Amino acid sequence: MSDTKRGIWLMVLTMLIFAMQDGISRYLAGEYNVIMVVMVRYWFFAAFVLTVSAKRAGSIANAARTKQPILQSFRGLLLAAEVCVMVLAFTLLGLIESLAIFASYPLMVAALSGPILGEQVGPRRWIAITIGAIGVLIMLKPGLGVFSPYALVAILSSLMFALYSLLTRYAARLDKAETSFFWTGTMGCIGMTIVGIWYWENMTAPDWGWMLILCITGATGHYLLIRVYELAEASAVQPFAYLQLVFASVIGVAVFHETIEWNIATGAALVIAAGLFTLWRAQVSAADPPSK
Repeated sequence: MSDTKRGIWLMVLTMLIFAMQDGISRYLAGEYNVIMVVMVRYWFFAAFVLTVSAKRAGSIANAARTKQPILQSFRGLLLAAEVCVMVLAFTLLGLIESLAIFASYPLMVAALSGPILGEQVGPRRWIAITIGAIGVLIMLKPGLGVFSPYALVAILSSLMFALYSLLTRYAARLDKAETSFFWTGTMGCIGMTIVGIWYWENMTAPDWGWMLILCITGATGHYLLIRVYELAEASAVQPFAYLQLVFASVIGVAVFHETIEWNIATGAALVIAAGLFTLWRAQVSAADPPSK
């Protein structure tokens, strides 16, 4: 049964938890190797994925059964790599600027949905994509002598996540959601362990406590996100995903003493407005398909 109001509140809580996760990731990655931090996080995440996927599919074997193992493997490895790039961006740029740039990924999804999925992108959505691109340029401030090459790390993360999102939609044509979820967690864990074990560093007891909190918030956030989409339609709750940037900005200012520059605020506002418009146009197109 749909419960949109409850779904929205759960989405708000989920974005708060994800923002907390981002803040902890930034702290730990500033003290230890990024790859090791993401590897340990994936160990916990994989255990969570195995539990959820097996429960929903009936068994782990059913969850693992796929008609496109190469695609699913690549998706899992791509997301793990994207998480590493994003956490690195946190340490280089801070939470606020990284997530403001990352907020452009829905526009990248819209722009790439044509060549990758064969979907039609209308002129209105192309206008929104262009406005969002202008917003990103405002955040980067090219030509003003203060452009940070580190911003390219956040852009790469956004592009990688957009590609992951598109491949997830492509995989859904043949595989169930629990199968994609299974491969996302397991392949990411395998890939991160193979690479990350060589970057192991000893952690202090307090930081192991933060690592445990990081793992718990990650699993809790993903569980709540699953519940959100069980309670309400994606179109009703997706706009509230932008609250992650708001919550992360508060954490960035209060905990890490970051500042919100005029270009970040202006650019982020354009990106979010363009993203919301793109989402709305997608809903309109889905509700009113073109006549034959």
